[in-house]
Amino acid sequence: MIKDQYILGIETSCDETAASIVKNGREIISSVVASQIESHKRFGGVVPEIASRHHVEQITIVLEEALKQANMTPNELDAVAVTEGPGLVGALLIGINAAKAFAFANGLPLVGVHHIAGHIYANALVQPMEFPLLALVVSGGHTELVLMKEEGQFELIGETRDDAAGEAYDKVARVLNLPYPGGPHIDKLANESDGAVPFPRSWLEEGSYDFSFSGLKSAVINYQHNAVQRGEEINPNHLAAGFQQSVIEVLTKKTLRAAREFNVKQVIAAGGVAANKGLRQALEETFTKENIPFYVPPIALCTDNAAMIAAAGSSKFTAGKTGDLSMNGLPGLELKSWN
Repeated sequence: MIKDQYILGIETSCDETAASIVKNGREIISSVVASQIESHKRFGGVVPEIASRHHVEQITIVLEEALKQANMTPNELDAVAVTEGPGLVGALLIGINAAKAFAFANGLPLVGVHHIAGHIYANALVQPMEFPLLALVVSGGHTELVLMKEEGQFELIGETRDDAAGEAYDKVARVLNLPYPGGPHIDKLANESDGAVPFPRSWLEEGSYDFSFSGLKSAVINYQHNAVQRGEEINPNHLAAGFQQSVIEVLTKKTLRAAREFNVKQVIAAGGVAANKGLRQALEETFTKENIPFYVPPIALCTDNAAMIAAAGSSKFTAGKTGDLSMNGLPGLELKSWN
């Protein structure tokens, strides 16, 4: 009889303090997230020092609550998985030191997890991952296409050269005087719009899977500035819709082209921007027509959480890849295979 595996996940890479217990890399037993959005909203973005202070205040509370929700004790766990990077270094260190202390105190192995690997493995919590698969990762500072030929193997085939999609959303939201985080507000305006400003698409050189949203962001800003100088009133819904249509078309078409080229069995979306309704719908429609299975986690698993870290940590732990108490926060950590 195979023993069930229970992994405690900890995530503090940015502005969410989270802890979760996951069974066999697939089943969420408990998940606790303490959000800091209200604290950062008045600044229009995440303030690293404030984020770190909030993590210090919340980390013990969320750990205790995760164990309480699961009705488990530390000696029933098999390992502790924690986000090692990338992220805000001060924020990462809070989670890492909490994980090291917890692992040391309870004699548990420690597993360092790449934040983006966590986002990808959020899909394993809702649907078995079949390889080879293609992951479109769209989170705050990341827009990437990742090919996984096997479990725990990552090949970066495309990435952003400047502004990631999430960063472009936040910058355009500021132009429209929308609250932070800007993505959900732009998505809402776009979905309610009856028209769209025709903004450019950045395809880069032929055959490239890289992304660039800096030019689109600049086009939106220039459009708004020119309208103000002419004394014209802009329609924020039309502007939001035009911007979002440009982002979605580039993301969808490049993902489709890569899925065809690499003949993948599955396409998945991951990251905070994968919560965008317009993007989810466009990807769903595109891959349904192509008869390629497409999956995206529920919104709660797209945004930062610890269940995704535990899921990725479970795969890495099963492969025998553990860390030690010398683990440090690595804000520039590269995504590497563990199999």
